[in-house]
Amino acid sequence: MAFRFNFSIDEYDNSEADTHDKMDLQLHPTKQKQKSTEKNRQAADAVGDSSPRLGTNNRQDEKPSHKKLCFRLAKEHDIPEDLNKVLENKLMETVSGLYYINMSVVEMTCSGDADEEGIVSKSVSSHSDLIPGVYEGGLKIWECTFDLIDYFSEAEIQFTNKTVLDLGCGAGLLGIVALKGRAEKVHFQDYNSTVIDKITLPNAVANCIRTGSGGDTKTSQPPSKRPKKAEHVPSVLTRCRFFSGEWSEVSRLLLSSNKPFSKYDVILTSETIYNPDYYGALHDTLAQLLDKNGRVYLASKVHYFGVGGGIPLFEKFIEERNVFRTSIVKTIDKGLQRCIMEMAFKESS
Repeated sequence: MAFRFNFSIDEYDNSEADTHDKMDLQLHPTKQKQKSTEKNRQAADAVGDSSPRLGTNNRQDEKPSHKKLCFRLAKEHDIPEDLNKVLENKLMETVSGLYYINMSVVEMTCSGDADEEGIVSKSVSSHSDLIPGVYEGGLKIWECTFDLIDYFSEAEIQFTNKTVLDLGCGAGLLGIVALKGRAEKVHFQDYNSTVIDKITLPNAVANCIRTGSGGDTKTSQPPSKRPKKAEHVPSVLTRCRFFSGEWSEVSRLLLSSNKPFSKYDVILTSETIYNPDYYGALHDTLAQLLDKNGRVYLASKVHYFGVGGGIPLFEKFIEERNVFRTSIVKTIDKGLQRCIMEMAFKESS
């Protein structure tokens, strides 16, 4: 399903939702258990078919770079006052009940000044979804994202009143699910500012404008008529903050900011352990930002061939640091083997 936003934004009519694309994103346990993992996997495959920069292509095909990495400084991205422009002429699609920007359109429209980092042109010209220190894959939705979304419902993970970080967010679907699950605050982080501005923020806006103040979904269908101009940011969106930059830099920004900050009850991250060179920064960021009784949910392939990382290597790294305890809470054997890992401080309750 695809449609283009070319209108102003306001509350949508409470029209009857199409049962095929029903957006019930509060993750009610009983209803969600009835949705099979296979259905979401088929949806993920459909995403891959719809866009050359989206889907389930595997990071193990990427070749490691030996160039010296140049880490980006952290930056907070403000939510624009004019939400009409955020979704102007954006082509939206749905998967797993979530709205996301069509990446092919982003590639076509994001050029010149619109892509200050130049990551779109560099990714396309190099035929690579990973350019270490330059572009870290945020223009794609990787398949482990859907594994983790499935797990939230299967394990009845609760986000109500929690503070949540979507680390290495890319499209931001994990954080959006937490937001729809009534999280108190959701922060999104990606390495690239272009990804935040052109993909994460629009995705968050597209999902939030269809919700009530508590996070309830009103309709899953495109509006049947031109809404009135938006006069304010939807209240659910005010619970969000958006950051770009390298993990340790973002951690430093959050901990030194004058804005109130409380450590996260839940940190969500998908396909972020493909490069062993980043394990130290990832570990330290989790240790600095996670609440003492918080949980990390990490989705990953077991092995990233050609890049070097994966679950066993990361588990060994964590064990050597002796800060977190880990457990594999789900293994997916279909296709390349993938896992969901839960992490918590060793001294936590």
